[in-house]
Amino acid sequence: MRKYASIIASLALLAVAGYVAVQQKNKETAVTAGREKPAGPGAFSPGADCARLPQFLGRLKIPQPVLIDLSQKRYTGIALHYGRNYEETLHPEVWEKYEHFGTYALNGQGDIYLSPTPFISVRPGTFELQKNIYKLDSKTGALSAFMHFDDVRPSANNPYGVISLAYDCEDRMLWVSAIDETDYQNQKGVIYQVDPETKEIRQRIEGFDALTVLLLPTGSGKFLLAGSARDNALYAYAIAEGMASPRPVKLLELPVAQERIRKIRIAGKNHLELQTIPFSYTLLAQSTTRDRTYYDAKWDASASRWKLEKRE
Repeated sequence: MRKYASIIASLALLAVAGYVAVQQKNKETAVTAGREKPAGPGAFSPGADCARLPQFLGRLKIPQPVLIDLSQKRYTGIALHYGRNYEETLHPEVWEKYEHFGTYALNGQGDIYLSPTPFISVRPGTFELQKNIYKLDSKTGALSAFMHFDDVRPSANNPYGVISLAYDCEDRMLWVSAIDETDYQNQKGVIYQVDPETKEIRQRIEGFDALTVLLLPTGSGKFLLAGSARDNALYAYAIAEGMASPRPVKLLELPVAQERIRKIRIAGKNHLELQTIPFSYTLLAQSTTRDRTYYDAKWDASASRWKLEKRE
């Protein structure tokens, strides 16, 4: 038996080496496959949306459709366009009180929640304005500071604070992103989950600068999409039992390294529209068509990959 011991030991060693090699090969294949087939949330469609226009529009006999304008091209703050070709505009001067807004979200009652944005130049109160969520009341049309964030601290080095928000119709929660205190070395952004009824912060996700956020219900669950302010990628946080996962999954990258996703829209079945801008944590100048680029991001379920096409 002893004379066979060395042979048996050699065969065992070869078996172990073979097993390790196979496992390593499987890992390499999985990594390669991951690179070739970026992650996806699964099939999705526009679906039903709880968003409603403000009730005061009916009292003023303003017909639908109504276009919500935050572009700052002609009006400071928020303006509502309506009528044929949207040639009529509702814009009380009091709506300019809080200067400029970047994104908005509607709830089921027609309240409009607004995120601020610094624009062209810094004024004495600009930094303080970036610490709030704002609300245009559905019934009265009154615009007010809805919620203040004490831990949001914009500065001359980074004038941005609260930058984007999205409303979850199912859970009736607001998701709010802030990118203050971030510098070129550290990403210190925070994504908050806020209960708008109580103004309670239910969750904080730290260490990610989300330039924009959007809720995406899919066949495999609900996701919070986030366009990064730091790189040219789109990320997704899985949401389970009302809470988001602490780390996002990268879904796709834009072809131009300097581009950042500023707005995301569900354009159709398995189809996202991405609006991009150049962004470097400096003040935004007046937006022009030339500054914006649009992409169609389509999820191909059969190939488990995203297809990205630039609009000309």
